[in-house]
Amino acid sequence: MKLFSNLLILLLLLPWCANGAVKNGIDVLIDQEFAPLAGKRIGLITNHTGLTYDGRRTIDVLARSGKVKLVAIFTPEHGLTGTRDDEKIASGLDTATGLPVYSLYQEKTRRPKPEMLQGLDALVYDIQDAGARFYTFITTMGYTLEEAGRNHIGYYVLDRPNPIGGAAVEGPLLDPKYFSMVGYMRMPIRYGMTAGELAQLFNSENKLGADLHVIAMQGWQRSMFFDETGQEWTEPSPNLRNLTEAIFYPGTCLLESTQVSVGRGTDTPFLILGAPWFQGKAVADWLNGLGLPGVRFLARRFRPAAPPFKDQECDGVELQLIDRRALNAVRTGLALVAATLKFHPGKFDLDKTMKLLGSDDVAARLKRGESVDSIEASFQPQLKEFLARRERYLIYR
Repeated sequence: MKLFSNLLILLLLLPWCANGAVKNGIDVLIDQEFAPLAGKRIGLITNHTGLTYDGRRTIDVLARSGKVKLVAIFTPEHGLTGTRDDEKIASGLDTATGLPVYSLYQEKTRRPKPEMLQGLDALVYDIQDAGARFYTFITTMGYTLEEAGRNHIGYYVLDRPNPIGGAAVEGPLLDPKYFSMVGYMRMPIRYGMTAGELAQLFNSENKLGADLHVIAMQGWQRSMFFDETGQEWTEPSPNLRNLTEAIFYPGTCLLESTQVSVGRGTDTPFLILGAPWFQGKAVADWLNGLGLPGVRFLARRFRPAAPPFKDQECDGVELQLIDRRALNAVRTGLALVAATLKFHPGKFDLDKTMKLLGSDDVAARLKRGESVDSIEASFQPQLKEFLARRERYLIYR
């Protein structure tokens, strides 16, 4: 009996052993011959990352399926092509299909209006996430889930990997006063969930009442980083160009503001940060002295080609990834904030980054100069409580 069970497991795993690839929700949907969406008029929430394993746009696959009627396309921050870095992304048409493209990242349009949803049976979400709370794609998912529930239409998530893994959960929970486009609900900075799992959490915890369905991946494991999925990396946004930048992003983004450059306009955004007044050598030495696992810091001068400090000589630090499984990205980010405050009194106003940090208690501790270990210990009880809630919505075990 045991031999039979082992042979059965081996047979089930053979397709994955052959190519080492994880199948995304869209690929599973194709295998299902679009049965979950058959006969429905749908609006697709997507961008340039909505691709099949072999590189076809989800837009084109659905439009040509003959099983569903694709009526409209909705796009998040950075637009359909993922190249825009502003908030003036207008709606338009998709040239390949002639379908209307509604931008959900305009100053006054963050969610679909009722007229955009008219005649739809369902919304379908297919976007590659980045794994951090302040990445706006998941807020767009939350807002569109709300509208699906409000307008009594179905909602389908074509699931994709969390590129930085689904195991590590890091950082303080977001205070409700800071809910915004860069913080949808009370959750930690690194949540360790896929879009499909997050959608289930959003829908249930916020009582959105959406008729939610998740088309789950096949072959994905929680311990996987993106380069272990067998898939090709597609930049989710202009300044997350590779997996290493995505791994550090939940930490280094905590300093993003008009006061410090986080490397936008350089070849290594989110791997370097500083300012004309920054004491790179002193900060690097202090940070290395903390012995943070998985990372080393180097003093580095750079000249960004984008604000802040465009075309100005900056002193700063560069982060080197030593062990991605040992790294705690948020702890590293908190240490960077602590060092910036310590060595540059009066230069960095933490209040200007509170939508990203999101915790008044952690901010107060940083301002008092508490140790990083002490600060991290302070939010463990709330993190433990989130982990217990999160457990109910996990699809992949």
